[in-house]
Amino acid sequence: MESIPSFNALIEKSIIDHWDRDALTDFKGATLQYHDVARKIEKLHIMFENSGVVKGDKIALCGRNCANWAAAYLAVLTYGAVAVPILHEFMPDQVHNIVNHSDAKLLFVGDVVATTIDATKMPGLEGIINIPDYSLLVSRTDKLTYAREHLNEMFGRKYPKYFRKEHVHYYHEESPDQLALINYTSGTTGFSKGVMIPYRALWSNFDFAREVMGKHLEKNPNIISILPLAHMYGMAFEFTFEILTGKHVFFLSRIPSPSIIAQAFAEIKPAIIIAVPLVIEKIIRKKVFPKVQNNRMRLLLNMPVVNRRVEERICEEVRKAFGGEFYEIIIGGAAFNQEVESFLQRINFPYTVGYGATECAPIICYAPWDNFEPGSCGRAALHMEVKIDSPDPENIPGEILARGLNVMLGYYKNEEATSETIDKNGWYHTGDLGLMDAYGNVFIKGRSKNMLLGSNGQNIYPEEIEDKLNSMALVSESVVIQKGDKLIGLVYPDFDEAKSMNLSREDIENVMEQNRQELNEVLPAYCKLAGIRIHDEEFAKTPKKSIKRYLYTE
Repeated sequence: MESIPSFNALIEKSIIDHWDRDALTDFKGATLQYHDVARKIEKLHIMFENSGVVKGDKIALCGRNCANWAAAYLAVLTYGAVAVPILHEFMPDQVHNIVNHSDAKLLFVGDVVATTIDATKMPGLEGIINIPDYSLLVSRTDKLTYAREHLNEMFGRKYPKYFRKEHVHYYHEESPDQLALINYTSGTTGFSKGVMIPYRALWSNFDFAREVMGKHLEKNPNIISILPLAHMYGMAFEFTFEILTGKHVFFLSRIPSPSIIAQAFAEIKPAIIIAVPLVIEKIIRKKVFPKVQNNRMRLLLNMPVVNRRVEERICEEVRKAFGGEFYEIIIGGAAFNQEVESFLQRINFPYTVGYGATECAPIICYAPWDNFEPGSCGRAALHMEVKIDSPDPENIPGEILARGLNVMLGYYKNEEATSETIDKNGWYHTGDLGLMDAYGNVFIKGRSKNMLLGSNGQNIYPEEIEDKLNSMALVSESVVIQKGDKLIGLVYPDFDEAKSMNLSREDIENVMEQNRQELNEVLPAYCKLAGIRIHDEEFAKTPKKSIKRYLYTE
């Protein structure tokens, strides 16, 4: 294995080197400089040490993106503990499941999450900490209570004059294969897999980002964090790379609606944009298409003499919609709308599409916008190998396999799933089907697993939704499919029971709508069903009685 520096030593060095620079800002809120972040980290280290937290203990974080979330995460890593980031969109039961399965000792929660979770359902926790002010919401040990109540006093004793950069010393004896964080692909019992990310994968993704993004952020240090920090895509490329290179991260701590995002782009003018397709598509449809999809513009675009200049003008307008000072937009996490992608290609807009997975923390493939093959997701990223499991990778789709420093250690407490996913030669089996051209460009052609990708890049497991739907009134069996950015439930009702109750077709439809509403109340926002369609015949099945899903995806 190549020489890999200590990841926590890199955090330490960046904080010291950029001591008086702006580090983290909650959009329309307060800004922390690097020395402020260091002070928060140090206080949390004192609290951890005096409450009995030891290196290797698991500490979970669940809340919206904000400066205090980021500082707490850095404090966990640099103490030598294992971070467990949890999507704040998960339902309370899902949060409970992850906290319990991960053996978390402490849980940091945002103000919204704090009002929904039930501490009694997480008996292994020693404490729950409020992210906005690091106050204790729940303490189950005298040590933790004392440590928090006397924190300022202990900090003052340790640094009686002033906390300075020479006091910053973090745990950095970690080996490349040491566990750094556990990231859960789902929160539902029976479906959730805790992806064990080692320090080498965090460093490797950072090293990749430094190579492809570093020189483009030398003059403009501003980055907007839109994606959840609990999602490896956002964690790696909207936060980790930036904090290790002294950049300024702005968090959209409110729900990042298109209007808020557009406002942030205009004010902050980020140097590079990391996004999922939905964000780009919505801004283009709302801010750009109304200006270019009128009769006059269509006429100009179809005139060979002027169309190139018109396209350049349009490209400039689109650039302005995203702040105007970025080098490129990197899109990943879900499929890109073909209409929008074709439009961006025509105007020579600087975008590229990457490919990754939580299991690779996350990057697998990438190519810069000026060397990007349209329709592809780039080529094998730095420190990674990629191949297609096919006798003819250029023409016959096969499973995409990846190997390299980014690949996870495995799934926490799940050796069976690990051995099914990482083979004896170290290849990670992505479950995606693809082709690869002679230049190494990868083209995704479908998924060989059942997992769906939400429009914001979230992993959606249809079996989880079906499991709940199948237990509802008059539902015999179901299949959840994806139509654009919406989820639809196909249901084969129990017609015999309906008949015995003398229910009409309209009555059955009303029952299904009631089922949909009740189901959506217990699902995260990105898993909610937009509709239920009644299927008049039993679903076709394999000899093992599994539903042939592929017959119903179109």
